[in-house]
Amino acid sequence: MDFQKRSLGFLSLAFLFITGSSAEYLIHQVTESKGTESNSSYSLQSNLGVTRVWRDDRPSSKIVTIAGYSVIKGRGEPYESSVFEAAGYKWMEETESLRYGWEVNVDLKLFVHNPKQHKYLTVTDGAVKRFNAAKKEWGFGQLISLATFENTNQGYIVQDTCSFGAEILIVKPANQQEKVTFISNPPNNVFTWKILRFSNLEDKFYYSADFLVGDRYWRLGFNPKGSGGGRPHALPIFLYAQGFRSNAVATNTWGAVNLRLKNQRSSNHRQLYSAAWYPIRSGYGVGVNNIILMADLKDTSKGYLVNDAIIFEAEMVKVSVTNIVPV
Repeated sequence: MDFQKRSLGFLSLAFLFITGSSAEYLIHQVTESKGTESNSSYSLQSNLGVTRVWRDDRPSSKIVTIAGYSVIKGRGEPYESSVFEAAGYKWMEETESLRYGWEVNVDLKLFVHNPKQHKYLTVTDGAVKRFNAAKKEWGFGQLISLATFENTNQGYIVQDTCSFGAEILIVKPANQQEKVTFISNPPNNVFTWKILRFSNLEDKFYYSADFLVGDRYWRLGFNPKGSGGGRPHALPIFLYAQGFRSNAVATNTWGAVNLRLKNQRSSNHRQLYSAAWYPIRSGYGVGVNNIILMADLKDTSKGYLVNDAIIFEAEMVKVSVTNIVPV
């Protein structure tokens, strides 16, 4: 059957925006629909795009309590609350003082208190409500089934008292955005690091000087005795993200790099590609544990270790840069 035909009517809260600092709140009963209630627990379901969920916290903008509901039960006149302030505006005032073309966008939630559950039934539809001179009232025509609300076993009316609430969040469209772009082969993207007296190095990590590519400083690092699964049979090399240049937007940074161990006698370099998102914090490294086997490295005829020196090279092939720009 049609949803409205199945309901006994609904208690509705609406907001009437009536000033640049303002809007108002009506409580009235809608009784045009008659019929039988098929599911009194529908209040936690989604109907006609409206969602209803339980919440522990009180509404942040306005609460209206009616002590003596039986006095107004069945009446058709609306109740208008007093003026109240929420989200930097006053609600329930006139709009004549507002500039021509005024507009306020609102994320609106309405509430029905359930003392039995010690919770608030929270009603929203997820849509931004645009208050302006042509549309000064927003709300939900079907806040809660009247049969459910007036059933004392449901817990909304206790000792002839009931409470309603509202929460208003002003939605201001962003005028700036964080834009991430990827730069291929950025300027000054090749860094060379020569390590002398390799045979005298200790079993620890050594780090290069920092070098700037894009908006971020980087460095190379390795342990001459090996690292991770490559230890002690292979030589590792890692790229580390460091700090940011002055005035840069500090965010995760994409770094794609060709890591090389240079052959000092030919162009037969050892090269591995690495790419990752580097977090904002400094010192995060990504690389490989086995750019070359130690046996091949120490074979001086192969040309990688010459005069007890090795040469690493990092070619940054792509980095991300983040800027704050207008939308």
